[in-house]
Amino acid sequence: MGAGHVSWRRFGSGAPLVLLHGGHGSWRHWLRNIEPLAQAHTLWVPDMPGYGDSSPPSQPSLAALVQALQHSLDALVGAATPVGLVGFSFGGLVATHLALQRGPVARLALLGPAAHGGARRPRGELQSWRAAQRSGDAQALHEVMRHNLLLHMLHSETAADDAAVQVHTQNCLATRFHSRSISLAGGLLGALDRYSGPTLLAWGEHDVTATPALLLPQVLAGQPQRQGHVLTGAGHWVAWEAADAVNALLSDFFAPQRASFKAQS
Repeated sequence: MGAGHVSWRRFGSGAPLVLLHGGHGSWRHWLRNIEPLAQAHTLWVPDMPGYGDSSPPSQPSLAALVQALQHSLDALVGAATPVGLVGFSFGGLVATHLALQRGPVARLALLGPAAHGGARRPRGELQSWRAAQRSGDAQALHEVMRHNLLLHMLHSETAADDAAVQVHTQNCLATRFHSRSISLAGGLLGALDRYSGPTLLAWGEHDVTATPALLLPQVLAGQPQRQGHVLTGAGHWVAWEAADAVNALLSDFFAPQRASFKAQS
């Protein structure tokens, strides 16, 4: 891993579609979405700078992170190649700024995006996974991670299964970029107002980072190019907990991009 290295994974074939994970995340945030979406798209799924297998950006800032993503993506697909962008949580804020900076972005989809500036509704206090890690007790770490998943990321007990805990643990241990202060600073809605392309926004019904019933009308008002959805029964990590619904939404939303890609091929 050299300086400035950004790790990307490619799946499938078709119109290029980029999936950007959330804070304390990695490409594994999309494990339940990759196979279905790769049937019609070439998926480009990074560990964003400072996460997973990627080195940190040159500065601990949103701008430096977006710049590193853009340069590496353009090297892979070509700077003039239109892509679709999907961002989850902090990745939604990143995707919006990448769409503004890069230019050729066909469509933008945001799942539980951060930095909307609206009210949050926490379910309780998160526990320190770092303290559990330092203890060397693997079972204690597992229990803390599951506790935190159910407070912040997932709504149902069944969704917080061993696979989800394993993914969340791997992601947390490999996170070196601190996104929380950036997300809490807001700025998403202003950035979205500068993007004129088709936009999809979706939140889980029980997302603790937002109140969708209040936020969606505000985001959609006077913006006919935007569509909004609330996914019943799901929490924040909708791509995992409501994978079938998310896969159907994204497949339908990016279908025009697929048709345009085929016409140009």
